[in-house]
Amino acid sequence: MTAVLFDFSGTLFRIESTESWLRAVLAETGHTLPEPELKAKARDLETAGALPGGASPVEVPADLAGLWAVRDESAELHRAAYTGLSRRVPLPDPGLHDALYERHKIPAAWAPYPDAEEVLRTLRERGIGVGVVSNIGWDLRPVFREHGLDRYVDAYVLSYEHGVQKPDPRLFSVACAALGSDPRDTVMVGDSKEADGGAVALGCRVHFVDHLPVTERPDALLPVLDLVS
Repeated sequence: MTAVLFDFSGTLFRIESTESWLRAVLAETGHTLPEPELKAKARDLETAGALPGGASPVEVPADLAGLWAVRDESAELHRAAYTGLSRRVPLPDPGLHDALYERHKIPAAWAPYPDAEEVLRTLRERGIGVGVVSNIGWDLRPVFREHGLDRYVDAYVLSYEHGVQKPDPRLFSVACAALGSDPRDTVMVGDSKEADGGAVALGCRVHFVDHLPVTERPDALLPVLDLVS
């Protein structure tokens, strides 16, 4: 193997909890809610699937279904889809929905999995190309820079920058080309069989990890090193 492609959310990084997300935005904007109400709102936002990178919606509203299906193809679609879900949950100020969306894009909202740095560093030491292929609507490069992992990434291929989202094999093809790697010599690592599994169509090998909190998944990335040894 000459290259490894990684998904972002749920693979290398994990977003904060829905409650932490809401609590931070309320504090930043000077709003307060009684603790039971805050927790209830957080549960409702989670059920709605309003936190990008968090839980999927229990049910996508019919009027958002078309938008949801293409949400990662542009920054505008991504924002509209997630704020559309968020607005299903009444909050003290309508402006909080946009504030919540902005919050999820900052590096402080994300934590790398415990073994991410070791795996990326080891791949670099072995001369293996590393790409990040993500269905997303915003620039995640600052997250990698802030957490010290950008130095190990050779290429970022983000759906909103190409107007194509996984599982479309074209996105993986762009990544392989950027790394100069034959897909047959490339591993795609991700947490979604549906989205990340699209790399199989190109001939890539695929390795899946579970989308769990960082405290519950200390070493699931380490087997990747055996795939390229």
